[in-house]
Parts: sequence; structure tokens; C-alpha cells
Amino acid sequence: MKVVILAGGFGTRIADHSKMPKPMISINGKPIIAHILEIYIKQGFDKFIIAVGFKGYVIKNYFKKNFKNYDIKIVDTGLKTLTGNRIKKLKKYLDEKNFMLTYGDGLCNINLKKLLNFHLKHKKLVTVTAVHPPARFGELVIDHHKVTNFEEKPQLQKGWINGGFFVFKREFLNLIPNKSVMLEREPLKSATKKKQFIAYKHKGFWHCMDNRRDHSSLEKLSKLKKIPWMKF
Repeated sequence: MKVVILAGGFGTRIADHSKMPKPMISINGKPIIAHILEIYIKQGFDKFIIAVGFKGYVIKNYFKKNFKNYDIKIVDTGLKTLTGNRIKKLKKYLDEKNFMLTYGDGLCNINLKKLLNFHLKHKKLVTVTAVHPPARFGELVIDHHKVTNFEEKPQLQKGWINGGFFVFKREFLNLIPNKSVMLEREPLKSATKKKQFIAYKHKGFWHCMDNRRDHSSLEKLSKLKKIPWMKF
């Protein structure tokens, strides 16, 4: 199964890293995107599509020298393209019934085989990994795993949030309009209305890298004897 990594973002909110692609910001000597790949590789996944944008050549050059034994395709999806359209531009490469996808700035000790089995069992268009967050992200309202509402960024957040680490049926691509759109808005809200959006609740480790404090925290965690995002 192919794994898509959205890697078009800027590092503008992380001091000293504003001039490089966010997924290339280093955590303990290697870019966060390398840590993300290792989460998948460690669990048997070896085919990747990386959707790049801002300074995509930096990511491309990195993978010319690293992870050479894996099937990694770098696709330039545009400088300011929104997440929904980045995925839409990958359609010709997504030729299997299902594909996995995650963001290029989050780490998680998710058991991917259990996630995939959950997705296949429930047969919905979208399965998202729901996690307990720090309070600043879009909230998922979940009823017996079914996502009944999706709010991008409520002022007061509690409960479960979108932690990335998705599994999609290929048909989901039909819910992404041709206009400029974020994955987290029309497409996922449309899947919610159609009752085709389901959540796999993950109670283990999850950490994004959204600002300087997050980056500092991940640096410290990466130096532990057992790195928390590699403990499945």
C-alpha cells in the first residue's frame, strides 16, 4: 500500500527554520520527515509519495542520498497549493483501492496494521487517527467511532482531534473539488455528512511540530533511550 506524506509546508512559525521546508527541520540530526518514514518502514510499508511545495528541491536532494532502498516518489504539487489539492494532484499515482496519508510535521506511535485493519473492517471512505491534543487543534465529534462533526479550530477544544495518519479509499478523491480547498474543510466535512468518516482512537504518543516549543520538546524526546514515537 502506498503512503502519501504532505510535505509542502513552510517552517515560518519555528524560529531559525523559516527558510526551509517544514518537513526538513531537524530532530536529533535528521529531518522530521525521515522520522515519519521510519514509523511506516518499521511496520512494513515501503512505498511512498511525497507531495512537495516550498523548496521541494531540498526534500528531493535529501532523498537522492537517503532511503535509497525504498520506493519514494517526489511530486511537486505547487508552492501555495492547499492540502486538498495537493492530494488531488497525486491521483494518477494512487492506483490501489486504498492509500495511507499523513502530514509532514507529526510523530505518533500508532500501530499501522491495527489502523489499516480497522479501516478495512468498517469500509468507510476515510479513517483518521484521533488523538488527545494540546488545546489548539480542530475537534472531531465521535459517536461509536463515527465522526459526526468536524470543526477546524474551535476556541475551546476538548476531547479528540485529527492526528493525521489517515487511511483513504481511492474514491475519496472524488470529494475533492477542482477549486482550491483544504483537505480539512470541504472534503472531510463532505465525508462526514455522507457518514463516510470514521475515527481510530489512539491513546498513545502523538506530538506535532507546529512551533518552536514543539520543536524543542521533540528534540528532548528524541534523545531518550527509547524514542516514544517508535514504541508501537
